[in-house]
Amino acid sequence: MASKPKPRVFLDSNVIFSGLYSSQGAPGTIVERFIKSDIHVVVSPQVLEEVIRTIKEKIPSILPALRRLLVSAPPEVVTSPELTEIERWRGRLSVADAAILAAAVAAQPDYFITGDNHFLENPDIGEEAGLRIMTPAQFLKSIEREEA
Repeated sequence: MASKPKPRVFLDSNVIFSGLYSSQGAPGTIVERFIKSDIHVVVSPQVLEEVIRTIKEKIPSILPALRRLLVSAPPEVVTSPELTEIERWRGRLSVADAAILAAAVAAQPDYFITGDNHFLENPDIGEEAGLRIMTPAQFLKSIEREEA
């Protein structure tokens, strides 16, 4: 019997940051599953820049953990979205969030995992973008059901 393909997930910077900050909770579990290669992680250059900037500003002591993660289990990094793709979402999101969403749309992941309410509180964005936008906890529940 063939094994199921690994879920391909686009992680927002807040999930990576939270997962590196604490191994407890859903973001920590997602980062752990990423390290174990249970999931295929996709990010954009903007996500990586945001993670690095946030860690440098808030908790520089975890920079080595980020470095180890990126070296031992490098994520797939998609190209930055075109300006026209970002502009499509600008009316409803900030420039930074529009760039993240445009990159996620272009990546065509199975899931877009975020803790950002700008995405989570607007289900029509996910529908229009063709993305399954979920919190880390929702994602873990979803894949646990699929794995059962």
